[in-house]
Amino acid sequence: MTQVVRCLATPPGRVLDSASLPHSRGGSSLNWVYVADIGRHVGEQVTLKGWLYNKRSKGKLHFLLVRDGTGIIQCVVSRADVSPEAFAAGDQMGQESSLIVTGVVRADDRAPGGYELSATDVRPVSITNDYPITPKEHGVDFLMSRRHLWLRSSHQHAALRVRAEIVRAIRQHLDDQGFTLIDTPILTPSACEGTTNLFETTYFDQKAYLSQSGQLYAEAAAMAFGKVYTFSPAFRAEKSKTRRHLIEFWIVEPEMAYFEHDDNLRVQEDLVTATVRSVLERRGAELRLLERDTRLLERIEPPFPRITYDEALAILKRHGEEVPWGEDFGATHETILASEFDRPVFVERFPVSVKPFYMEPDPVRPEVALCDDLLAPEGYGEIIGGSQRIHDLKLLEQRIAEHNLPRDDYEWYLDLRRYGSVPHSGFGMGLERTVAWICGIEHVRETIPFPRLLYRIYP
Repeated sequence: MTQVVRCLATPPGRVLDSASLPHSRGGSSLNWVYVADIGRHVGEQVTLKGWLYNKRSKGKLHFLLVRDGTGIIQCVVSRADVSPEAFAAGDQMGQESSLIVTGVVRADDRAPGGYELSATDVRPVSITNDYPITPKEHGVDFLMSRRHLWLRSSHQHAALRVRAEIVRAIRQHLDDQGFTLIDTPILTPSACEGTTNLFETTYFDQKAYLSQSGQLYAEAAAMAFGKVYTFSPAFRAEKSKTRRHLIEFWIVEPEMAYFEHDDNLRVQEDLVTATVRSVLERRGAELRLLERDTRLLERIEPPFPRITYDEALAILKRHGEEVPWGEDFGATHETILASEFDRPVFVERFPVSVKPFYMEPDPVRPEVALCDDLLAPEGYGEIIGGSQRIHDLKLLEQRIAEHNLPRDDYEWYLDLRRYGSVPHSGFGMGLERTVAWICGIEHVRETIPFPRLLYRIYP
């Protein structure tokens, strides 16, 4: 016999204590399942614990859309099948009320996900009737100020599920390829890529900076482990207000001993390809919800096209963009270049003058570096920057002097060239830009749970 647990109405804002939550005979918990696993329980009575995503009522029926973090399912509440208190709960609860629903799982091809729940009990945990993000259009500032709640919306939820899969896929691929994860400092005594965009703080009696990159430390680790990667936040005080920039972002940075420039490019394209394939295989539902054209992602396979900086200048000139030799590319230039190809494209061998001090010059043409930017298609811009690193002590000392960097801060880094130096390479892959591209999201602010932007640090 199906047990029906009487429902006690819960005042707005009040949360029921654990003693008043539903239990089956004998005191054991009811069969609590997640929406993602609901298909395994057709014909069974189960309990769902979640939040009211939306609802509609029709006479003696309530149709409750319940989400639990793994999915959304429709729960059909009939006055004939539940207690009067349980049916009344359907009237009381507004959007995002928390609730516990017990019922029988039914297969239904018409239902989202193919299943619905015929409810035998509905119990509110906390009732709300003034949820601020309603099913209508809201401005960006309004939503960003309520980011802690906006995360619950279906599109934001889907994007962050894809983000989690991208992180998992990156780590899985690198781990499978024999890389060792190395954790590097957030507080550093010096800059990695120049001093103009550092966040400065006080470290007891000296200055310290929030890390721009874990690269220099990863280079040291590569000399110990061969192949390593870091996966950590980075901070850049750039007064940039574009759809591609965050103040705080996440970056994966592999470093590889005895790997030269071409080896480095192959590692990059293999990582990107493996990551895209994993998302297609494991997060298809989320991509569909985001209305992503997955045909564009299905084209991603190595080898990726490669063009030199000089060839890129010629392409830009053909499109009416005159860029003097020796200048870096902006977002517009990257979009034009990427539009020439149906998959990510390497732009390699930039002028040494526009790149950081540690990049190895081309031995055939020393005015350019053995470096690359990997541009994502569809206008998403650079997602990877990498290079072969300088391994000659004297040349690195010269570069540090040319960039007016305080030599004492880099003595430990110079030690890597004094004691067993070898050719080595690495790159940094920006997580948020990669998520934006794979999801087809316009702005990177929606690719991280709580974005830090030029004029926003709340919530």
